[in-house]
Amino acid sequence: MSLEPTSPAKKIPIVKLVIAGVVLGIIGLFVLREVGLTRLVEWFDRCVTLIRDMGPWAFFSAMALLPAVGAPLSAFNLVAGEAFAPRMTMLGVIVTVAVAIAANLALTYWLARYAMRPMLTRLVARYGYAVPRITPKNALTMSLIVRLTPGPPFFLQSYLLGLAEVPFRLYMLVSWLAVLPLALSVVMLGKAAREGNMGKIAVVFGVMVVAVVAVQIVRQKIAKRET
Repeated sequence: MSLEPTSPAKKIPIVKLVIAGVVLGIIGLFVLREVGLTRLVEWFDRCVTLIRDMGPWAFFSAMALLPAVGAPLSAFNLVAGEAFAPRMTMLGVIVTVAVAIAANLALTYWLARYAMRPMLTRLVARYGYAVPRITPKNALTMSLIVRLTPGPPFFLQSYLLGLAEVPFRLYMLVSWLAVLPLALSVVMLGKAAREGNMGKIAVVFGVMVVAVVAVQIVRQKIAKRET
């Protein structure tokens, strides 16, 4: 297992991304047509009601803990605004989401580097890999590549960087700044979608697309420089 890029950086597959977006949109419309918008809204409202009844302490504590074992962070982001903005204000939700993400990052790092390191090292070795080592010289570059590479789940990236012994401060700064823009976009998207505000939805989607493309441009430039 290595964090070193093994092939030259490729161009951003803009056409493929557009095609994938169109396909996902068609699938979404088909599901919406079959299930019905009213029923989807009812399901979402029930979910939000259950979460709201839990209270913010239980919800955000779960958000800080469960993604460390593979729970999707986006699921928490999607309902956080609608569930707790009336009680905490949207700004309060955004700040609390950012704190919960930071807590999760710190927890996952501790698990990977200390508490679960022997078990994870044996698991990696069992499949014929070696635990990567990052030097002070390439720590920032490799951390950015890992965090900005599409595909690997959020928690798996955290475990990889922890096993690689990336300095904690650098790990936290890079990871937090890398995940926060899309995470907060999803928070606002969930709130705007429930309100049916198409203007806000369009703006959030636009921000998300720009963020994804910008992230890939940065990643490929970094990978090209390292190669």
